[in-house]
Amino acid sequence: MKNVTLAQWRMLAAVVDHGGFARAAEAVHKSPSTLNHAVHKLEEQLGIRVLEPVGRQVRLTESGAMLLRRARQLLESAEALEDVAGRLAEGLEAEVVLAVDQIFPPDALAHALDAVSREYPHVRVQLHETVLNGGIEMLYDGRADLVVSGIAAQGFLGEPLVNVTFLAVSHPDHPLQHLGRELDLRDLEQHRQLVVRDSALRQSMDAGWLKAEQRWTLSHLETSLDMLCRGLGFAWMPTTRIRDALRQGTLMPLPLTVGGRREVPIQLIFRDRDRAGPATRATARSLHDAVARCCDEHSTEANGRAT
Repeated sequence: MKNVTLAQWRMLAAVVDHGGFARAAEAVHKSPSTLNHAVHKLEEQLGIRVLEPVGRQVRLTESGAMLLRRARQLLESAEALEDVAGRLAEGLEAEVVLAVDQIFPPDALAHALDAVSREYPHVRVQLHETVLNGGIEMLYDGRADLVVSGIAAQGFLGEPLVNVTFLAVSHPDHPLQHLGRELDLRDLEQHRQLVVRDSALRQSMDAGWLKAEQRWTLSHLETSLDMLCRGLGFAWMPTTRIRDALRQGTLMPLPLTVGGRREVPIQLIFRDRDRAGPATRATARSLHDAVARCCDEHSTEANGRAT
């Protein structure tokens, strides 16, 4: 049984699919005797009849039908393996490492990765959700093929991808919402600010207004959002993450005189555009397309768009 080959299973499948040895022989460019010999040899090796005659035709036995179902899975896997090997030989990457700042629109990211997966189903994607300098550090270290960041990278040229709006927000029951007037920064100093920690390991940075006497530093935007909705502080949050909370009324913008709203331009940066493989380029292209599809009102026209 260990000597049964994929070729024998292919010939059996051809005989079944084409309704007999003669038609199958024409389809696979083999002689009927070659197919007949291959199937009979298969039956001898397995010790099981897989075909039985019905008039001038043949059909699968019950055992043959079960075995062929399993064999088709093997054939599909073998074809996929050969396809992957061919693509690798042509320069297709086995993996794309993508570092994306957490402020990037999550729906656009999901659409982009889904599109890449459909185009290159056998390419793995390593997604790193970063904050501030985290993605840039990966870029400098050569650990990311593509970086989506709101911070410029020295020595690299980025492509404009999307503008993300930040709003100063809190729960509607937060004391800052009930002062009955516009707020200034001195009002904020008396209350707890929620900030997200830079994910860079070596050169972390602080960003935004950080003068509140109380401050909680968190690791992920989703944690900050949860704390905000519980009324545990205020924060500047990207509208890409709080749109539903604003619509549902669980968060409200703070009535600041100035500084309550700011824009952050997000860029797409290749580690090495000239050496980027087809899957990396497809990922960049899909990110642009997903931004245009999911958040067109924030998108910017990219110069030198990925091709």
